[in-house]
Amino acid sequence: MGERREEDFMGQVPVPGDAWYGSQTARALETFRISGIPFPLACIRAVARIKRHMAEAHLSLGLLPGDLAESVIQAAREVEEGGLADQFVVDVFQTGSGTSSHMNANEVIAGRANEILTGQRGGKSPVHPNDHVNLGQSTNDVIPTAIRLSTALALERDLVPALASLAESLRDKAREFDRILKIGRTHFQDAVPMRLSSDFSAWARQVELGLESSCRAVVSLLPLPLGGTAVGSGVNAHPDAAPMAIRALAEDTGMGFFPAPHRLEAQGSGDAYAASHAALRNTALSLMKIAQDLRFLSSGPRSGIGELSLPALLPGSSFMPGKINPVACEVVLQAGAQVLGNDAAVAAACQAGGLELFCMQPLCAHNLLFSATLLSNSARMLDEKCVRGIRANEARMARGVEDSPALATLLAPRLGYDLAADLARRALASGRTVRDLAVEEGILTPGEWEDLLGKL
Repeated sequence: MGERREEDFMGQVPVPGDAWYGSQTARALETFRISGIPFPLACIRAVARIKRHMAEAHLSLGLLPGDLAESVIQAAREVEEGGLADQFVVDVFQTGSGTSSHMNANEVIAGRANEILTGQRGGKSPVHPNDHVNLGQSTNDVIPTAIRLSTALALERDLVPALASLAESLRDKAREFDRILKIGRTHFQDAVPMRLSSDFSAWARQVELGLESSCRAVVSLLPLPLGGTAVGSGVNAHPDAAPMAIRALAEDTGMGFFPAPHRLEAQGSGDAYAASHAALRNTALSLMKIAQDLRFLSSGPRSGIGELSLPALLPGSSFMPGKINPVACEVVLQAGAQVLGNDAAVAAACQAGGLELFCMQPLCAHNLLFSATLLSNSARMLDEKCVRGIRANEARMARGVEDSPALATLLAPRLGYDLAADLARRALASGRTVRDLAVEEGILTPGEWEDLLGKL
């Protein structure tokens, strides 16, 4: 009942004589073991939650004997809570419906239920993995339901709070830095002066937009195809069982899951996956932009821009003593690049079609949950390890504002574009400031110059 270590997946795994799972899982393990990446445990736990609620529904409807139902409910709850994790051994690259991992779950739950009832682990009696654990269900409706459930939970409970906290920390920094002027940069060249707070408030808004798109992604995942069985028609399923289970899922998660209006669409297409991962992709792009900006603004510390000081997290070099690197930013950039690759994989999967069954479910499950985890952890790390500890180097920013020839732009309304451009060129060529030349030539007084800056 220990935790699964994914780095050990290619090593020794339980065999049927020692395991709760049975022959179908063992055959899949022999056949599909190509990557060392197991089917996502979060999705397996979602499958177990579905099995628990379906067993409760079938017990209530008189379709499953009480002792069998109660043992399935107990076993499924144990898996749902993270137990028996080392028993879920099938590679994520498997049959496109996810049948192998679904049967892995059915067999483990049945095997544990039999142990509860008889003291003997595994087997198909008295609880059968297909006839009892999988009663009224098919891989084709359970797996897409589990993917939607697990992904929605990951977004709602992990990513959304992480983004909300990061946005608030950026807004806090915007308030802290509101009085500080700095030189703006466009095309990596000096532009007009601006307040440092504007950068931080813009980054906060990017994060807020990512949060909003993540919430919309959750909404797109709420319709569940459970009850559709093989091709969305609900054949061999009691019509009340899946709606009862979906209501229970909504109640115990506190989320608005409901029966999909068209079950075949929800289990036969990957559109909701593509839309959800697009939100993750866009959030990754925002975090990457913020991380890259922070790298630039903290570059140096003496020979770069050096306007910001980021917290020193780790020694930056095995060779250069005292060097500090923007570690948190570079972690975010790499995680973001991985999310972009995951998005390409999801998009490629979702365009593949498959008539009445979308046959790249495991790939989408892996990438959706992997991306959600990467972004949740990246946002939290950037917030806690970087943003909250940023310091502004005010003297350096003040020098940058004073020295920049771009300040001639402030005089364009008075002088016109051409004369202001000439002033900027002369300031740059002479090594003097625009302010000094403008005051010296009587274009404005020192007090008027301060008034111009004060209006920024």
